[in-house]
Amino acid sequence: MSFSDDEIYMEKYIENPRHIEVQILADEYGNVVHLGERDCTIQRKHQKVIEEAPSKVIDSKLRAKLGETAIKAAKVAGYTNAGTVEFLVDKDGNFYFMEMNTRIQVEHPITEENTGIDLIKEQIRIAAGEKLRWKQNKIEINGHSIECRINAETPSKNFRPAPGKITGLNLPGGNGIRVDTFIYEGYTVPPTYDSMLIKLIVHGASRGEAIAKMKRALEEVVIEGVDTNIDFLLSIITNPDFIRGNYDTSFIEKEILR
Repeated sequence: MSFSDDEIYMEKYIENPRHIEVQILADEYGNVVHLGERDCTIQRKHQKVIEEAPSKVIDSKLRAKLGETAIKAAKVAGYTNAGTVEFLVDKDGNFYFMEMNTRIQVEHPITEENTGIDLIKEQIRIAAGEKLRWKQNKIEINGHSIECRINAETPSKNFRPAPGKITGLNLPGGNGIRVDTFIYEGYTVPPTYDSMLIKLIVHGASRGEAIAKMKRALEEVVIEGVDTNIDFLLSIITNPDFIRGNYDTSFIEKEILR
């Protein structure tokens, strides 16, 4: 995801900004619902690295305000589809609109895990002209989910892309573990495309349980033949400030890469 100069300026002057996005579904009959927020604050050079839902800093009152704002924006625009309305939220709970992504996001699985709603199926139904099957008061958010983006890159060399042939592969499994990937042993990672190899998603009854599951899942991943950012992701997941939920968009630069 890229940011405009105005968005970068906004982030610079908002105190302790969190990047919060709201998932919506909107049909062609004017029905719009939101499926809660995702916290995408953990990012490097404005590129998302780890996402979680719900956000530790968003209470039920602020969640309702964000959801209402996202729905209003979609209705005013006459929007139809799955979409994501993105905000910056400051340390006092004030929020500022950034943009709307008119597509499925990389991090959509954590919303699916928390709500039990298959966003891709709903997107197809909307495109086929069907009415939304969901009313806002029927959408429930259960537990906590985290997604880590595992990339073929070398963090110690300024995150240089690491193309090459995957010579060995082991993927984690078990309760609450989801792996979205296309790679296999023998696959050649090309130098000309995005370096992301795996979306590793976990779901737990609580944030603490989700963090513990993600740590175990990351430790079980084996990708031989190319460098990856797995150790880098582990350094974030096990950081005391991340565990406490005490972070903003400058977290990686200030706490991990210093």
